[in-house]
Order: sequence, then C-alpha cells, then structure tokens
Amino acid sequence: MNQNPYGPPPGPPPGGMGGPPPGGYGPPPGAPPGGYGAYGPPPPPPMGPPGMMQASAPYGIEPMSGLPYSDKSKMIAGLLQLFAGAFGVGRFYTGHIGIAIAQIAVVWLTCGAGILWPMIDGIMMLTGRVTDSEGRPLRPG
Repeated sequence: MNQNPYGPPPGPPPGGMGGPPPGGYGPPPGAPPGGYGAYGPPPPPPMGPPGMMQASAPYGIEPMSGLPYSDKSKMIAGLLQLFAGAFGVGRFYTGHIGIAIAQIAVVWLTCGAGILWPMIDGIMMLTGRVTDSEGRPLRPG
C-alpha cells in the first residue's frame, strides 16, 4: 500500500552528489583523536555542586537566571500590592521607593482612577518575574 506511485528515484541526486561515503565521514582536519568525548568531563558548576547551599544565596538560586533569590517573598509582595496598592505598600516592601511614591501620587491625583496601575502591578508580582531593589528575583511562596 505504501508504494511510491512514481517509482524508485532514477539515480543520484542532481549535481552529481550522492549519499554519504560508506562508513560515514571522518573527523574534521585537526580534530583531537577520539571524537567529541576526548575533551574530558564538563567543568563543575560555578557556584559549587548542585544541592548544596551557597553562603551568598541563603534562599536558593533561581534556575532560569542563576541569580540568588531575594529575602522578599513574591506572595507577600503581590498581596500587599493588591490590597494596599493605593499606598504603594507592595513596592515599598520590595525596596522600589520611587515607584511606590509614583503609585501613591497617580492614585490620589486621579481621585482613585489610577488604582488600575497598582492592581495590575500586584497581579504581575504574583504571576511574573519581579525583582527587588537589588535586582534579585523575589523568592517563591
């Protein structure tokens, strides 16, 4: 049933090039003998063996960036921002004083219409990758 209706190919592909040589291709010129395994074991991780606590990262290391987690919690920052965002409390907690003051000013100068900014900011703190004032990602939980 799976027969090719056009028949077998007539010969080598156009251009005179055929398939790979019998036995495969050899190593490139100047390559070390033994193939890819001749380079040795991979280097150890820069922060020490996995699973061990580093003194510079007491709350662990974020796997995506390799940066140490902040001492600030993502859950606390997000909830503070959602429930007291008009006062910029979540941003004061993370150390972003300028953003907190700007949120207070926007909410109060717009007679409460600017509450949308702190609300979205709180949701982003809970779901996104937010950092503290030192650039470290907030720790989960």
